Amino acid sequence: MPKIPIVSAILVIKVLSKAGYDVDHQTGSHIILRRRKYPHQRLTVPNHKEIAKGTLKAILEDAGLTVEEFTGML
Repeated sequence: MPKIPIVSAILVIKVLSKAGYDVDHQTGSHIILRRRKYPHQRLTVPNHKEIAKGTLKAILEDAGLTVEEFTGML
């Protein structure tokens, strides 16, 4: 199992954009992304310089991506 990288919110959003998500809006320090195609699922990414490993893992699970797929899109 590959290690979960330490990345910034901006990099996570760029990768999720490649996976079909767009920035919908921002509430405080959380950026809300929305899937372009149906079903219009929403993801929340904290706007931090470093995303915690557990938080990133949860975001990837919600997006339906594996760590390998995520690192391949970096």
